[in-house]
Amino acid sequence: MDKPREGVARQKKIRRTIYAVVGLLGIAGVTFALSRLEPAAPSVKRATVWMDIVKRGSMLRQVRGPGTLEPEEIRLIASRPAGRVEQVVILPGTIVKSDSVIIEMSNPEVEQAAQEAEFQLRAVEAEYTDLEVRLESQLLDQRASAAQIESQYDQARLQAQADEKLRQENLIGELILKRSKLRAQELATRNELEQKRLAIASESVEAQLAAKKASVDQFRALYELRVNQMRALKVRAGIGGVLQQVPVEVGQEVTPGTVLAKVARPDKLKAELRIAETQAKDIAVGQKANIDTRNGVIEGKVMRVDPAVLEGTVTVDVALIGELPRGARPDLSVDGTIEIERLDNVLHVGRPAYGQAESTIGLFRLTEDGETASRIQVRLGKSSVNTIEIVEGLLEGDQVILSDTSAWDAYDRIRLN
Repeated sequence: MDKPREGVARQKKIRRTIYAVVGLLGIAGVTFALSRLEPAAPSVKRATVWMDIVKRGSMLRQVRGPGTLEPEEIRLIASRPAGRVEQVVILPGTIVKSDSVIIEMSNPEVEQAAQEAEFQLRAVEAEYTDLEVRLESQLLDQRASAAQIESQYDQARLQAQADEKLRQENLIGELILKRSKLRAQELATRNELEQKRLAIASESVEAQLAAKKASVDQFRALYELRVNQMRALKVRAGIGGVLQQVPVEVGQEVTPGTVLAKVARPDKLKAELRIAETQAKDIAVGQKANIDTRNGVIEGKVMRVDPAVLEGTVTVDVALIGELPRGARPDLSVDGTIEIERLDNVLHVGRPAYGQAESTIGLFRLTEDGETASRIQVRLGKSSVNTIEIVEGLLEGDQVILSDTSAWDAYDRIRLN
């Protein structure tokens, strides 16, 4: 007879439990080990990335910005009187002289006012002439009267002197001498008064003529104003140069102050550059600049930095020193480069695609085998157009990737093939 085996089932159960625990521990260990492994480095084609070598030496700091050529001397010609545009004599693009007529306008009221002012001036000038003649005649009468009294006084004075001598010789009596002296004294007083009256009359003539002349000058100024307004109906350039714009049309009614034309001197141009506000802080007047017209490069110097910021840019005016290339004209698009300073004996490298001055970024540095690149934190210093200073994190001779590596932000290492 078979005997029952006691405890076998229990032992099998225990073994199965042990195997299950060991299996779970093994799976947990493998999972933990796999979690500790770094993700596999992605492969990148070497030809698709831009690399540069860290160098030590001089670094020229520059800033760059687009802009346009603008005339240094621009004349905006505005309408002085109101009027109607009758004819545009010269079209934009034409070389003009200072007295060239650009636009002819008409205004009957201005022409009539000029005629009325002319008539008024003629009338007041005639009044001045009439007053001058009358006052001169009165003054002549006064002078004649004064001259007559002066002659009588001289005769009386001589007679008194003659009677004085005759009395000394007892040829005449005392009474006759006294009478002669009294006559001379009387005429002396009358002569003095007449001379004063003549002086006052002369001053009065001058005052009356001055008052009337002021009135004449007033009407003459009004007449000249009306004539200038009438002449202004023929709009002239004012300066020699090139006619840039004529923003009005024939038949258009314009009011005083309306801009009728724009004239510029094409031989004196400047460059107006638009520099990003983050790069414009170190720009100063007098710094050297180069202006690329795409038909040649012109040397220049910074002449003005606009204190205001417009749409994230600062306007910088550059005076052109070199000879203008052919084709240079107002409103021509240009690119300008301004030299800020030269840094000596510094580490520098090409400017990364996303690196900013005075910041810390991660760059991929090639390892010694040249097959992989590892991410390293790099502190940047001052920047230029194409280069940037390395303050910390790289050494001379290191090769780094400068192109955009944002696609591999999750990796600290990449393989190049």
